[in-house]
Amino acid sequence: MDHTAVLTHYDQDMRAGAQPDGPGARIERTATVVRQVADAHGWNGVLWSALDETNADAVIAAQIAYYTGLGHPFEWKLHGHDLPGDLGPRLAAAGFTSEPEEALMVAETAEVVALTADAELPEGVRIQRADDAAGIARVVDVHEKVFGTDGSGLRHRLLTHLAVDPGSLLVVVALAGDEPVSAARLELVPGTRFAGLWGGGTLAAWRGRGLYRTLIAHRARAAAAHGFRYLQVDASPMSRPVLERLGFHVLTTTTPYLYEA
Repeated sequence: MDHTAVLTHYDQDMRAGAQPDGPGARIERTATVVRQVADAHGWNGVLWSALDETNADAVIAAQIAYYTGLGHPFEWKLHGHDLPGDLGPRLAAAGFTSEPEEALMVAETAEVVALTADAELPEGVRIQRADDAAGIARVVDVHEKVFGTDGSGLRHRLLTHLAVDPGSLLVVVALAGDEPVSAARLELVPGTRFAGLWGGGTLAAWRGRGLYRTLIAHRARAAAAHGFRYLQVDASPMSRPVLERLGFHVLTTTTPYLYEA
């Protein structure tokens, strides 16, 4: 993989050329930033910026004023190759709080399909598509138990997205009997080369049995069927080793910087 070329494609498709991530959201472009504006349940934040040492602080202040005026907390999604090189410290000095750094990883979809062809579920476990309120409730249950965060916003976003544009979102849950034990989703962004793997999580008691790998395989096949060349994921240190074995490459890092309105 040509890391530089693929990262350029990613910036073009998913950041500078970003599309709204769900119903009710809109993308706004200025000379210096691309940002998303959504309602209280959606994601608000800066996706891309073109800054240097001379304008960074003023642009940061302008985004704070903008989102604060809307009454929205927001995120500045900082990538490791963004300029200026001290953009992270500048955001921190302006009142943002950073969350843990993750790795932006990308793989050729066809390679992932090939490398996961032998993926199998544990005995007694099945994968079910979550496309109604009951299914999404199971997904949110996994999310809350794995990540320890309130899933009400996620529930609202997924149900709204599925109601308005079901073809661009695949949500799946793994069930052991009737118990949801793992869940994940695939976001298909029309007109881009990238399909996003999001929300993958498995209950602690079920880890190490191949569920994470099998859900990747399931979503990779779906992405291939829709013609997406690349799979993209923001990977935690826990998931990175598994993803590297499946053909994913680290292109850069991504760090959420959060600002409370």
